Amino acid sequence: MFGVFRRRAQSRQSLAALYAALATQARSPAFYAELGVPDTVDGRFDLLVLHAWLVMQRLDEEPESGPLKQDLFDTMFDHLDLTVREMGAQDLGVGRRIKRMAEGFQGRASAFREAWLAGNEAALREALRRNVFGKASAADDSVANLSHYIGATMACLKKADLTALLAGRIAWPTPGSSA
Repeated sequence: MFGVFRRRAQSRQSLAALYAALATQARSPAFYAELGVPDTVDGRFDLLVLHAWLVMQRLDEEPESGPLKQDLFDTMFDHLDLTVREMGAQDLGVGRRIKRMAEGFQGRASAFREAWLAGNEAALREALRRNVFGKASAADDSVANLSHYIGATMACLKKADLTALLAGRIAWPTPGSSA
């Protein structure tokens, strides 16, 4: 019985490298400098969500990926909880903030997933405009470049071996006009 808990703990530890890789990519300066994603707490969260969704979408191709995806989600929100606390949130307010962030994650991921699976480029661009660029006025070419980046990322992730992916070894495309 305890073996299940031990395997789950080992799985979460191994997913720390995957989370670190996607978080590092989400902080790539090109998203902010070249594409005009707001360099704010919200903009950084939105890019983190986008990258987590991309990886989770890839994990959907694996049999019985539910626990992996849940462990990645838990790893991400454990880190976000720590980050919110480091930003000075009081203990009583952290839970509410994390709950709002989790709801935001689910809403954004659903919008991206629906547009992607439908193959609807216009819906994907609208989801990106609304959920990544937020209130900032995004240039159409920036939204288009981010949409192309998603396609290029999906292609890279599809080719990635599961072991390499889980270890955080991902050949991310370059965000920006070359994506």
